[in-house]
Amino acid sequence: MTLDQTAAPGALGALLPEALRAQFPYLDQELHGRPLAYLDSGATAQRPLAVLDAERDYLEHHNAAVHRGASTLVGDATSLFEDARATVARFVGAEDREIVWAENATDAINIVALGMADASAGLGGGEAKPFVLGAGDEIVVTEAEHHANLIPWQRLAARTGATLRWIPVDDDGTWSADAAASVIGPRTKVVAFAHVSNVTGFLAPVEDVVELAHAHGALVVLDACQSVPHRPVDFGALGVDFAAFSGHKMLGPNGIGVLYGREHLLDALPPARTGGSTITVVTMESAEFLPSPHRFEAGTQPVSQAVGLAAAIRFLDGIGMDRVHAHETALAELLVDEVARVPGIRLVGSGPGVERAALASVDVPGVHAHDVGQYLDSQGIAVRVGHHCAQPLHRRLGLRATTRASAYVYTTEDEVRRFATALGEVRAFFGADGAAAATAAVRATGGRA
Repeated sequence: MTLDQTAAPGALGALLPEALRAQFPYLDQELHGRPLAYLDSGATAQRPLAVLDAERDYLEHHNAAVHRGASTLVGDATSLFEDARATVARFVGAEDREIVWAENATDAINIVALGMADASAGLGGGEAKPFVLGAGDEIVVTEAEHHANLIPWQRLAARTGATLRWIPVDDDGTWSADAAASVIGPRTKVVAFAHVSNVTGFLAPVEDVVELAHAHGALVVLDACQSVPHRPVDFGALGVDFAAFSGHKMLGPNGIGVLYGREHLLDALPPARTGGSTITVVTMESAEFLPSPHRFEAGTQPVSQAVGLAAAIRFLDGIGMDRVHAHETALAELLVDEVARVPGIRLVGSGPGVERAALASVDVPGVHAHDVGQYLDSQGIAVRVGHHCAQPLHRRLGLRATTRASAYVYTTEDEVRRFATALGEVRAFFGADGAAAATAAVRATGGRA
């Protein structure tokens, strides 16, 4: 998909209805008799025809067991599979050997944490020494992390005797390099944090944290799920040691995620999963493992998913990530401005005038987030409700749940305004008494419980 290159950067909005949205069949439907406004791309993005067609074409004409056998069909499938790896590598400023396929970003982060646990248990030999943790060592996260970038480190600390510490957030749910500097120190071995918060849209000071961590010899693990799909990202330039992101959040298939790691680190990290395709020599007593990336890719590969993810990247490249970013920056400003005008609504995160990703989580006092979501659903607007896999952050902010709207390249200004208008109707619809919310929610959805 290549849009009109004569259009000015940031001018995607004018092109979206015909040139872009037509490529997304999912968006061409109604919800409760209203045109669908899909504002849940932070959870999962919709797929363009190019991605659907690429995965279908692979399954119909090229499907074979990659890296197994010497037939023409296997060679063809393997070529497509490894070409997909190369496509991903170029997209994020990496070498091919620095890209490992995973099931999703959660799986990718666990590959690192479990590998470090194995190294700490004595596996991997001397090469794995940089990953060994024990009593007195510290793992640093932030109070804003998605559970996928928190629980694996909790478990690693419990397994190794290391201490888990966290960078505190302020009353907006954001944090600073200064806050990081107050926690990262000589005992820090790992610093893990999100490039972009999936709740507040906060953009982390990655370069500052990398400098702090590396000054103490610590490894940096970046959750890039909410950044790679939406802005140009170069892991090599950022200087992180590991990073993870998911295909389904960037127009690609489910069941495919990416672990990035510096080549020498991946070659030394014990593999979290073992079996076929990962080994060089196996005896009844022991096994020796291949270099990265294959040492981590045990069993049957997600080949059609990798091909689909490569197609998604080519689609995004056809638009231009600078233009994607510009479009979403404009939507983020509009989203925050529109929400800020709605009386009685609490916007989570920084207010107008502060850069953020194109997402906004809100609290409607007196109305549970699930009820807010059901009312929006009745108006044809799809959003995310709940704690967004970030319970500690919500607890710090005194909230049990929020309602989140998140935009992507196919989102229009009209959809953002529809969201804000409907949000402004919620309190009046439910009334000041939150106890009436459940009954009203059923009314709003035509009697569905």
